[in-house]
Amino acid sequence: MTDTQTKMTTTLTHEDVQDLLTSFAAAIELDQIRVDALEPWKFHPIYNDSMWRRCRRDHLDLVNQLLRTVDTMQPTLLQELTRLAITYQTTVVCEAIANLFAEAANGMCPREEFETAALFFGWLIKEVSSRPTSKPLNGDAKELMMRWLAIKDPLRIAEDPECGYGEPVGFVS
Repeated sequence: MTDTQTKMTTTLTHEDVQDLLTSFAAAIELDQIRVDALEPWKFHPIYNDSMWRRCRRDHLDLVNQLLRTVDTMQPTLLQELTRLAITYQTTVVCEAIANLFAEAANGMCPREEFETAALFFGWLIKEVSSRPTSKPLNGDAKELMMRWLAIKDPLRIAEDPECGYGEPVGFVS
């Protein structure tokens, strides 16, 4: 059995997806704590604290909504997520999942398009599958999947030119 076949037989589980979503929520909460600890002079003059707090809260609400429905994900969907984890570069999936979260949490699309974990991850599979695959990646599917979401600045808020507080420090990525 090849490495790819071995990796494919270790299909992601509902618990793995729950771990991903829970870790994402924790990273968002830690990011807010880090931002709250910054000195006011670190922020751009037009930084809108309430807007970015609302952004984080909207993402957390979405994560909590998805967590309630993870157990309804079909085995075939978990197999497709496994395939994504081992055949697409982490950066490709990371960008796609961050964009989907932003679209769903910020109301850029009808909420019902992402109201369940199955719908959300179905969209992720569709988005990423339209891109070229890479050679099979080293590592198991769960380990690779956990790299899809950043620990530092998980919503990429620090990258916004209106924030000004720069690259997060103090957490490992």
